[in-house]
Amino acid sequence: MILVNKSRIMANGSQIDKQAEEPVENRLREKRQLLGLSQKTLADLAGITRQSVGAIEANLYSPATVVALRLARALKCRVEDLFSVKAAPEFVEGELVGRLPAGISKSRVKVTRVGERLLIRPLSALGGFSVLTAGSDGFVLGPRRPGKRVNVQLLRERREVDGQIAIAGCDPAIALAAEYVRRNLRQDCALPCVMGSSAAVEALKRGEVHVAGVHLADSDTGEWNLPYLRRHLKDTSCLVVTFASWEEGLIVARGNPKGIHSMADLVRKDVKLVNREAGTGARHLLDRQMTLSGLSPDHIRGYADTVPSHVELAWMIKGGIADVGVGARVAASAFEVDFIPLQTERYDFVIPRVYYDTHPSLKAFLDTIVSGSFRTELEALGGYDTRE
Repeated sequence: MILVNKSRIMANGSQIDKQAEEPVENRLREKRQLLGLSQKTLADLAGITRQSVGAIEANLYSPATVVALRLARALKCRVEDLFSVKAAPEFVEGELVGRLPAGISKSRVKVTRVGERLLIRPLSALGGFSVLTAGSDGFVLGPRRPGKRVNVQLLRERREVDGQIAIAGCDPAIALAAEYVRRNLRQDCALPCVMGSSAAVEALKRGEVHVAGVHLADSDTGEWNLPYLRRHLKDTSCLVVTFASWEEGLIVARGNPKGIHSMADLVRKDVKLVNREAGTGARHLLDRQMTLSGLSPDHIRGYADTVPSHVELAWMIKGGIADVGVGARVAASAFEVDFIPLQTERYDFVIPRVYYDTHPSLKAFLDTIVSGSFRTELEALGGYDTRE
């Protein structure tokens, strides 16, 4: 029998205080369902009534200490795993990187600290399909301030935000590495920012990211990445870490219905190209192959149509929006379309020493990309060689 008065419920002789005004995070239903228990079973194990369990799960009441301890014992967990006081919302001000979506009152953003700067990135500015798949760190509130400074209501603890690293690059496996880091540390702390190699290096120079991924060959020597980095980062002390060798080539529809086999086929009237933006490794490769074949961009339908990632390029070919594009084998494998290899490239990560020496999450990221389990899965994606 349950007796109700203005301030409490009595359940089998146990007192449940009416919910205090201070908001409480209640995970009782989630924990009970995870263990496959009914409300009646949990009530019997805790020595209270089923109605009491239902009232607590519905946030009508917060349990008194004795009842909370009984519930935790029944569910074989700690009280704080079931109930905790909600922290008051925290607000920060930072620099906006990219544009806020128009017509949205609460823009979802990621927040990273790079050096002394707190950077706010709309999810739509991260590239790829992050706008749909990534969880946000907070919401932008109010109008944009002078100097592109905005206020953000955080959805995560400030220490978690400060521990996050931003990794710029176009390799789809960066997202896989970020997922491995999340599993190992039990929190999101590696943020992939999809952009081409040249753009990634420029973002590194501007102090907007902690890591830049590059795959750019020197036109004179054929050496990968280092000549480019010496020219563009000559005043910055950096570590260069080889991630993997991968294949780039022509991505075409499954079964290659247009019969595309070489660069000469790109000038055909029935072939539509989808391109990567200027400054990317794929664009460098395409332009170099066109020069060797004596082809002009004016004669290639779709040369000016660009996408920001290998994944989106393969997706457009999969959907029949375009017939061919230069991209990574891993993207072709992911969308089950065909691939014609053109060259093997070395993909390196560039890390300024100042971040390497001071940012703990970078060690977790580097430990991840050399781990056996990650590299085994990386090679299973197709087109990667991690021996180097």
